Amino acid sequence: MILAWVIVGSYYVLASLGAKGHLPDRLGVFLTTIIAISLALHVCVRFLAPNSSQVLLPIATLLNGVGYVEIARWYPPAAGFQALWFLISAGALVVTLILVRRVRDLDRYRYLTLLAALALLLLPLVPHVGQDINGARLWVKVGPISFQPVEIAKILLVFFFASYFAANRELLSTPTQRIGRHQIVPPKVLLPILFAWGISMAILGAENDIGFALLLFALFISMLWVTTGLKTYVVLGMGLFAGGMYVAARFFTQVHLRITDWLNPWGACATQGIHQTCQLAWGQYSLAAGGMTGTGLGLGQSGNIPYLTSDMIFAAIGEELGFLGIILVVCLFAAFVGEGFHIAQRATSDYVRLAATGLTALMGFQAFFIMAGVLRVLPFTGITLPFVAYGGSSLFANYLVVALLLRISDENSLDRRGGEIVAVKFKKP
Repeated sequence: MILAWVIVGSYYVLASLGAKGHLPDRLGVFLTTIIAISLALHVCVRFLAPNSSQVLLPIATLLNGVGYVEIARWYPPAAGFQALWFLISAGALVVTLILVRRVRDLDRYRYLTLLAALALLLLPLVPHVGQDINGARLWVKVGPISFQPVEIAKILLVFFFASYFAANRELLSTPTQRIGRHQIVPPKVLLPILFAWGISMAILGAENDIGFALLLFALFISMLWVTTGLKTYVVLGMGLFAGGMYVAARFFTQVHLRITDWLNPWGACATQGIHQTCQLAWGQYSLAAGGMTGTGLGLGQSGNIPYLTSDMIFAAIGEELGFLGIILVVCLFAAFVGEGFHIAQRATSDYVRLAATGLTALMGFQAFFIMAGVLRVLPFTGITLPFVAYGGSSLFANYLVVALLLRISDENSLDRRGGEIVAVKFKKP
């Protein structure tokens, strides 16, 4: 954690020196805030989950700090809101650790979590409540507060999938019907995968959200493969999603524009003349200017990219820190995902193991999709880069994931310790 403070503090100072030629005006306030909040989090975690992983929180703090510096660098008014959401998210992490004493107890609420997730997904479609922003209807506004309910819904869906797959593992993984010389899983068992595919396409069509549809389906297929070990599900799922995307690209304007922009961002920017369509084109110039080592902190010129601090913050990091900075961010996410899968491997029940796997895959897929979109490896989805990009709903959900993984890792240690004690107690003389 101390190393994270040093890196973020140095980053903040150097960015201000490069951009303005002097030290930040509120350097003391910035350092005091980030150290106080993260130190309080560390103390609470040591008290509420003393046997939990000591890796996740420092990684989240470092990514969050790097993102805050970029937000303060390019859009100072949003930096204050991001700091406030950091405080709220830290409080949510502590409250989650207090309320959720054993993650396996959540298995009792399988269909309640599904109903809550579906309600949150449908909330943006309610008239006078949901908001249409840039062609996607993902936001809900209640008074002065606006948020994306999909960020909480995806976590609830992880727990529903984990509960369903844990309860039906044998049925999903054991072929019992024969076609010719081959045995297959009963066709009725494939209904869940068709249901997930249909939900993905329905959300994509109703809310014009290619990012969440892709994230939800990838999460479902990965958890199904981890549960059964059958590659057939992966192939079938990819085929269904490819077919659905082909249809969506032809009949849904938002998807068609995304794919057109992906294939030729410069042509799309020139012909359509829409400010947002220039995101990828200008992002490519920023990444090219960064080169291997970057232009230097505070010396980038990415300010003209639309929605830089939310959608394209990865391009801003790539310009000022270069390819080496990109590798640093990728390695931090890889370390987070690796620790999450290590926590999943140590789980003592199928439900907890799948829940940890799903939460980790959720973070990994989200980071991969947005980074791959900025680099034009995949179509640009517009989802936020976890912990880094500006967005209160996303930051809140990210720290909820950290809290749940910390609780699972602490639960794993206690279960294993209890198993060792029982083994010693009943050992034959």
